[in-house]
Amino acid sequence: MTDADLAAVAAAEATIYPFPWTRGNFADSLAAGYGAWLAQEDGRMIGYAVMMHVLDEAHLLNISVLPEMQRSGRGSALLIHLFAHARLQAAKRMLLEVRPGNLAGQGFYRHHGFVEIGRRRDYYPAHDGREDAIVMARDL
Repeated sequence: MTDADLAAVAAAEATIYPFPWTRGNFADSLAAGYGAWLAQEDGRMIGYAVMMHVLDEAHLLNISVLPEMQRSGRGSALLIHLFAHARLQAAKRMLLEVRPGNLAGQGFYRHHGFVEIGRRRDYYPAHDGREDAIVMARDL
């Protein structure tokens, strides 16, 4: 992902989530040096991911697949790519947060070996205030 991709990524994000990352969130991630990838097929963006490395851990900040491409294995392929990249960066574990109401996301992560290790209170914006996050981890 580059600065030239940010408008398209932010537009896609807005179609996927009720509380999407902004263009500025993605720009800040690039400026901070986080890993950021586009998944493409036939020259068309189908998904994207942002991951940060801290010491021997990778923190998956965002992994998204366009709605019409979901449940087709593309998210799994992107996540497997991230596992490989994290290992190359000497990460021993990957962490992420997921909304308690995102049952599909939780199932996806469990399918790929993530387990719940905790909660972050009031982590996400919600329609009626704030929502906790489930923290999940997977050894690499």
